[in-house]
Amino acid sequence: MAIQVSVCGPRDCTDDDRRNAREVGRLLAEREAVVICGGYTGVMAEVAAGAAAAGGTVVGVLSRADREGANPDLTIAIPTGVGEARNNIIVNSGDAVIVIGGSWGTLSELALAKRRGRAPVVQLGGWRLVDADGLPVPGIQHASTPADALAQTGLWS
Repeated sequence: MAIQVSVCGPRDCTDDDRRNAREVGRLLAEREAVVICGGYTGVMAEVAAGAAAAGGTVVGVLSRADREGANPDLTIAIPTGVGEARNNIIVNSGDAVIVIGGSWGTLSELALAKRRGRAPVVQLGGWRLVDADGLPVPGIQHASTPADALAQTGLWS
């Protein structure tokens, strides 16, 4: 069975987030991993475009009950009709989770992924979580480049 990597990020993202997402998608496709994402715009669109351009498979888990607004670079679109609850489906579908950039929805995906506890969670850009003492929250790996993000998943040794 193919490795599946969930890639999460905001629809309203920075240019750096866009570049990083596209490169993550390309690198995942080159490793024959299936990309799981939210299936719409922003980071989701860029990771899909990067993977599709490299011949990869991209699954979009959509919040709507139909495929309206789905990104055209998706290989498979899954309309759920569950709104933001689809974030749990996205993170549960991955052997690892890569978070690019930051928004409230992205933060919820990061939290769900950590709560699940069984897959590596790697953050590339975006918000930095700290505890009450101002120390980094343990268990979130921080990457500086798309290649570093893939390496930190530990899926390709």
